[in-house]
Amino acid sequence: MKLGKVEFCHFLQLIALVLCFSGMSQAELSRSSSKPYFQSGRPRTKRSWVWNQFFVLEEYMGSDPLYVGKLHSDVDKGDGSIKYILSGEGASSIFIIDENTGDIHATKRLDREEQAYYTLRAQALDRLTNKPVEPESEFVIKIQDINDNEPKFLDGPYTAGIPEMSPVGVIKTALPNMDREAKDQYLLVIQAKDMVGQNGGLSGTTSVTVTLTDVNDNPPRFPRRSYQYNVPESLPVASVVARIKAADADIGANAEMEYKIVDGDGLGIFKISVDKDTQEGIITIQKDLDFEAKTSYTLRIEAANKDADPRFLSLGPFSDTTTVKIIVEDVDEPPVFSSPLYPMEVSEATQVGNIIGTVAAHDPDSSNSPVRYSIDRNTDLERYFNIDANSGVITTAKSLDRETNAVHNITVLAMESQNPSQVGRGYVTIAILDINDNAPEFAMDYETTVCENAQPGQVIQKISAVDRDEPSNGHQFYFSLTTDATNNHNFSLKDNKDNTASILTRRNGFRRQEQSVYYLPIFIMDSGSPSLSSTNTLTIRVCDCDADGIAQTCNAEAYVLPAGLSTGALIAILACVLTLLVLILLIVTMRRRKKEPLIFDEERDIRENIVRYDDEGGGEEDTEAFDMAALRNLNVIRDTKTRRDVTPEIQFLSRPTFKSIPDNVIFREFIWERLKEADVDPCAPPYDSLQTYAFEGNGSVAESLSSLESISSNSDQNYDYLSDWGPRFKRLADMYGTGQETLYS
Repeated sequence: MKLGKVEFCHFLQLIALVLCFSGMSQAELSRSSSKPYFQSGRPRTKRSWVWNQFFVLEEYMGSDPLYVGKLHSDVDKGDGSIKYILSGEGASSIFIIDENTGDIHATKRLDREEQAYYTLRAQALDRLTNKPVEPESEFVIKIQDINDNEPKFLDGPYTAGIPEMSPVGVIKTALPNMDREAKDQYLLVIQAKDMVGQNGGLSGTTSVTVTLTDVNDNPPRFPRRSYQYNVPESLPVASVVARIKAADADIGANAEMEYKIVDGDGLGIFKISVDKDTQEGIITIQKDLDFEAKTSYTLRIEAANKDADPRFLSLGPFSDTTTVKIIVEDVDEPPVFSSPLYPMEVSEATQVGNIIGTVAAHDPDSSNSPVRYSIDRNTDLERYFNIDANSGVITTAKSLDRETNAVHNITVLAMESQNPSQVGRGYVTIAILDINDNAPEFAMDYETTVCENAQPGQVIQKISAVDRDEPSNGHQFYFSLTTDATNNHNFSLKDNKDNTASILTRRNGFRRQEQSVYYLPIFIMDSGSPSLSSTNTLTIRVCDCDADGIAQTCNAEAYVLPAGLSTGALIAILACVLTLLVLILLIVTMRRRKKEPLIFDEERDIRENIVRYDDEGGGEEDTEAFDMAALRNLNVIRDTKTRRDVTPEIQFLSRPTFKSIPDNVIFREFIWERLKEADVDPCAPPYDSLQTYAFEGNGSVAESLSSLESISSNSDQNYDYLSDWGPRFKRLADMYGTGQETLYS
């Protein structure tokens, strides 16, 4: 009988077991026919042992060491003169040998799955000489397998996916036409057995999750045959009217929808699109709704899958339709103007109250409420226009000026009489038509100069004109000298016929000493109807020029004023003198005031108010609170200043003793000193600057205003009583008491 591969393997295993248990492991090694082995000192003998291999079962669980086999040499006579030793893999740690008998035992549990065989070396030695009596020989201990490992699934648990409605596969479907929509997942437990499933074999299990993937086998279906939605007529364009959705049991791409309006009376009013996230059909407005024009619309909408599977077309059409009815609700709407924009024109010469134009608006509701008009004054702040509240006629309320405002954009409001909250807006553009109401004038302020060495016929200025009017044919200006200036012998005018004119000299040479400025009246006329004209005066200054004709100096005062002083400087000096005169007047007035005594008579009932000034000031760094320049006087030492227009820094010294001199002499010397300082300052700018003379003088005829007179005072007031007021007034008592002679000794 022929054996299969599996049966043959089991047969070999059984034979191996029988041999092992029948003493095969104890078989001695056969003798070989090799040449004799010679040891030193004795003749070489014939080799008497050869090892091949031993067999031992794995997973031995006994308490005693497992007997593996026996080594024996023919030289061994059993008298104990031969010693056996073992080396190699696992020697001494796993396998041990009885050196007297040659028996080999395994001391540990062996696992074939960890190591299937061990290679060892054996040797027989003379116990006395410790020399080999046989050559060292190598042998193998093979671990025999037993069924101690169950089958294992290496990658479990497993998942698998197969399309629904699939035919039989490797893991076979037990039912035909398995429907994912009914159940989309199955859990299978798979068992594997060894030993071909025979008794005593081991087994292992794993799970397989089988998921049915979706196919497009379900058509879309609307849950309802018809829908109805109410929308107000005021709903803006692009607003959403409704959302509808066809149901599809499929998922993913197989459930993607397409919606379209296939019929109905709202094809141009509404449109439908798909929400890709929810697969809903979104109905939106494309045009404004008007309840008065149409109160309802009917739409027939179709939903279909984007991608149909030809295998399942027999299940029915993969599309569905439904009817959507849209009811338009009436809303109270604001008045509507007959035109979105009303362009109007009016001449700037029109009279106040003249009619410019008319606007018209109506109530679009069925009630057709009357409309009242008004102007939005935010668009007509100057109130140039009025409108009749009932007729919508727009008139002028003020004189118009095109040059001030050429176009007026105003907003007209139309309100329902019955509901003023409903306001419509119309827009009116009023263009102001130009008339020739502005005379021409110089295009700019000309700064004209003529050199003293000018020659006759020399052009010294080219002038042009501007006109705020805007004639339709453009400007045309005519230039000429006025009648009074026509026969002058100094200058002439040439009209260039291109809206410009040239001013020329008529004589040879000009002198500033004789006349430094000339005024030339020029007549300018426009081409309007009627034409307007104006006279403009051109100021011509006589200047000293260099060889290239470039003006250097044009002021005639340079010939009559002393060097170093300008008109501005003289004005500043005069202002300072005037200020000093006012100060002198105040000082004289103050001298006339008589000093009142500190202590009043009892008969004089004088009552005073105590005013508290609770302000400490800003200290030394406070440069804003007071103007310290008022404390300057002639007797301080000043640093050399570097610029005229910078206030000098002054260092205050200790109070010097000096003789009083007349006030007028002090002021005179002070002023001349400052003038001299300004004139000789090399760092001063070339222009005139205003000098500041902050000087009070050397003293006051009013003397001290303090009621506590100084030591030098001739007052007969006795202040000895201050020493009785306590230590706080000791300083005052020392200064004003009887002991004052010794205070400054």
